[in-house]
Amino acid sequence: MLVNTKARIGVFSIALGAYLPQFPSLVPEFEAQYDAFKKTLPDTVEIIDGGLVTTKEQSMVAGDKFRAADVDLVFVQMLTYATSYNMLPAIRDLDVPVVLVNVQKLKAPDYANTDIPKWLGELYACGAVGEAVADLERAGKRHAVITGVVEGGDPYVQAEIEDWCRAAQVRRRFRDTNIAQIGRPYPGMMDLYIDETNLYNRMYLYTKQFDWEKMWAIADDITDEAAIRAKAEDIIATFDIEGGATVETVWEMAKYVVAFEKWVKDEQLGLIASHYDGFAKGKAGVLDSMLIPAFSMLIKQGTACAVEGDIKVAMAMSILKTIAGTGQLSEMYSIDFNEDICIIGHSGSGDADISKEKKPTMKIVPVFHGKTGGGYLTQFYPPVGDITYLAITQDGDGNFKFVVAEGVNEEGPIFTFGDTNMRTRFSIGAREFCNRWSESGPTHHMAAATGRHIDTILKVAKILKVPCEIICR
Repeated sequence: MLVNTKARIGVFSIALGAYLPQFPSLVPEFEAQYDAFKKTLPDTVEIIDGGLVTTKEQSMVAGDKFRAADVDLVFVQMLTYATSYNMLPAIRDLDVPVVLVNVQKLKAPDYANTDIPKWLGELYACGAVGEAVADLERAGKRHAVITGVVEGGDPYVQAEIEDWCRAAQVRRRFRDTNIAQIGRPYPGMMDLYIDETNLYNRMYLYTKQFDWEKMWAIADDITDEAAIRAKAEDIIATFDIEGGATVETVWEMAKYVVAFEKWVKDEQLGLIASHYDGFAKGKAGVLDSMLIPAFSMLIKQGTACAVEGDIKVAMAMSILKTIAGTGQLSEMYSIDFNEDICIIGHSGSGDADISKEKKPTMKIVPVFHGKTGGGYLTQFYPPVGDITYLAITQDGDGNFKFVVAEGVNEEGPIFTFGDTNMRTRFSIGAREFCNRWSESGPTHHMAAATGRHIDTILKVAKILKVPCEIICR
């Protein structure tokens, strides 16, 4: 990632204080279990440690830590039965989901040889979960439960923990990075228009506005020839350029990419939405002709770049890039009724990481269809297999909504005029998919990622307090 962020995960465990003087062996047992649990969290997150909580006062101290750190998510390890008062003070003032980790130490009781301390310490995590959820509901908190076992390992539990951490990373990226808007949305695409203040209030994203006049001069101060040469070689390694290319032929493009990378880091940009509608002459024309591959190089490094000034699809691309590793701009292109598949794709910048079938291609065209000027087009080649689509839209009151679908990309002919496109089959058929997807009001664009990611997107939606409409799986 050009701009790195780490999700901040609040973690604490709870047990009933009344048990500890009665059964002193529980203290080292619970401490060991809590230490082991923290090690199951991936090193991609920052742990905010609330400790082993057995009293209301300890819970309040944990809450102070979580608020000060602005945590993105909280895991509560249920060690044994505990009153909900041990939990509520720690999360009362937080506006993030609380995940109750109901993981029992032993797979099954040795009934004849289990005394009360062993039962309470290694076999009774489940007893407090219903009470905790009841009080989370009454407190208006978002919540989830993970149930499993430690003994023998539990891949389901580990996968859920890592999935929640990936989802939390979206919140952190939105809070810690900015979105750049260069120019304005494509004229007349009113579905793309957005209230930046509402965006900040609801989704944490701050919009930085940039004029194209400033961007034309972005590479004027780039003089490090070694950095430019290295980036030129990176471009040649990334793309199969029509007619061939050398470091010298892509030198100017590489210079702009180096400049954009510096700009992204200086401005802390996780997302960019741009559209140019000028005369494309002089320096403006030079930059405009190279924007598509230049922004593609940024997407490859984790900064989502959307064409046509679409901030909402830039958000969708960023979400998928964060949770799935790929984030490709897309839209409905065509329907092959003979094959019952949808052709989905887009012109413009794309994600080289999604191009698994073959190396992305780059070619020069005299006209960008529907847009000013001409220049380099890039085409990416997503692989055959599972694919997930995510759109972000808004209702009349400005509330955001996710629209998601999973399908399967199939082999077969695709368009070859320079735009990325995929042959996607949906479980409900092409006609019904088009009806349901369109009826959800998803706007013109969506983002795509290889694999199936609806379950993770649902976690992101819960963290961001956004409804999610599932079209099909």
